[in-house]
Amino acid sequence: MKEPEERTVLVVGASGRSGGLVAAELARRGVTVRALVRNAAATETARANGATEIALGDLRDLDSLKAALQDVEGVYHVGPPFVTDEAELGISIVEAARRAGIRKFVFSSVIHPANGLANHASKLPVEQAILRANLDYTILYPATLFQNMAEAWKGAAKTGVFAEPFAKAARLARVDYRDVAEVAAEALTSDRLAYGAFELAADGMYNRFEIAGMMSVALGRSVEAAEVTFEQWAAIAKPPFQGEQLAQLERVFQSYSDFGSAGNSLTLRAILGRQPRTLHQFFAELAAASHEGVAVG
Repeated sequence: MKEPEERTVLVVGASGRSGGLVAAELARRGVTVRALVRNAAATETARANGATEIALGDLRDLDSLKAALQDVEGVYHVGPPFVTDEAELGISIVEAARRAGIRKFVFSSVIHPANGLANHASKLPVEQAILRANLDYTILYPATLFQNMAEAWKGAAKTGVFAEPFAKAARLARVDYRDVAEVAAEALTSDRLAYGAFELAADGMYNRFEIAGMMSVALGRSVEAAEVTFEQWAAIAKPPFQGEQLAQLERVFQSYSDFGSAGNSLTLRAILGRQPRTLHQFFAELAAASHEGVAVG
């Protein structure tokens, strides 16, 4: 493969949370990051995340994908959450990458795509397309993200209550997406992870009581674990979804109550060659950042 400084990777979602962290990690490794963005606002965010090239386009516009993939060696793709045509969008970028002769394709799927949730099942047709496209692929199965808790942290720091809309005793595997971004970058810049599919989770599966305890340590004062209805949570959190998208999110939380979400850290530890970032560390960073007025990835 080319040296990192000569390599260009197209990052889908470079203006978002997950893709933005991948863009930043690739840029740190000397890779030229081309961001697929839809508008000027996304362009600014993508550049802030490390993109030096911008491809204006849309996953629903095949001509724009063809242009975005010119002179690109690798692609990172994460689907937009809860959209009804997520599978079709993923298949489109896979097919466009196949036609363009892309060498490396990394897909950020989700842990347990066959668990019966619609937003998880939407990843399966994309994986099938990848397996049939004769690409050098890597499929990632990240657990629930630490980063999802950043807003809840702010509320806990303000009120002393950590509330989520599912059972307090439910145990979830979680992961810091910065660790996932390192795995994605490794897959895009070497052959070590070629043709692999990897479950990625940090150590431990903690319930809300245990997480509230970690928050208490980081804040230096007590945080209580609480449970709220989905409607109460949505009124405060204001997730950027409506209609069926919002209903799918509610079903995800109900699944957490009913079944939890298990995961194992062995694979992530082996790939990184170190202990994955922990929730203790994540909350300590958030606490330090709140004093310094900076954001945590």
